[in-house]
Amino acid sequence: MRVTKFGHACVRVQHQGSTLVVDPGSFTGVEAVSGADVVLITHEHVDHYHPDHLRACAAQIVTIPAVAERIRADAPELADRLRVVVPGEELDLGLRVTVVGERHAVIHQELPTFDNSGYLLDDGTTTLYHPGDALTPPGVEVDLLCAPASAPWLKVGEAIDFVRAVGAPRNLAIHDAVYSETGLGIVDSHMQRLNGPRGLGWTRLGAGEDLD
Repeated sequence: MRVTKFGHACVRVQHQGSTLVVDPGSFTGVEAVSGADVVLITHEHVDHYHPDHLRACAAQIVTIPAVAERIRADAPELADRLRVVVPGEELDLGLRVTVVGERHAVIHQELPTFDNSGYLLDDGTTTLYHPGDALTPPGVEVDLLCAPASAPWLKVGEAIDFVRAVGAPRNLAIHDAVYSETGLGIVDSHMQRLNGPRGLGWTRLGAGEDLD
């Protein structure tokens, strides 16, 4: 499994000729979807979903009903590429994909709530979990967690505890366009100091960089 981090929350996963891209939103360059076979979208917020990125590739679009409805309104010409999924569903997309969870984290009690489903990607030897904008544990052991690092709905203590709850030996920072480089450095320091001794590694990559 080759894992490439693109802008903000976008991760590209390649395995034996299949290329899956998760959440290529407005903070992500369009190159993230080049050659993609499948684009998975966790929820409808613009930092995770960008219709022009979907127009720029020929990939199947896998997402939840709320996002599918949004795509049909924003870009009706993409409707024939949609595959609508629900929590708990398992798919064969070149990798085994399981849909996890159904609600976005609460930003504020007076703001609307949104649907959100993360995705477990399994190539038979390695399991990757991308939760989207939620702190929903996957319910299974995973090898690599794409862990949100910064968000209006997230404080660093919650991020640390989510990494602990999932318990993946490797953790890749995502959702990292909200903080400055200084702020992200503080998150890195806390993650390494508080979770490193527990055997929970923490890596933050630049756009287009591969995970070793």
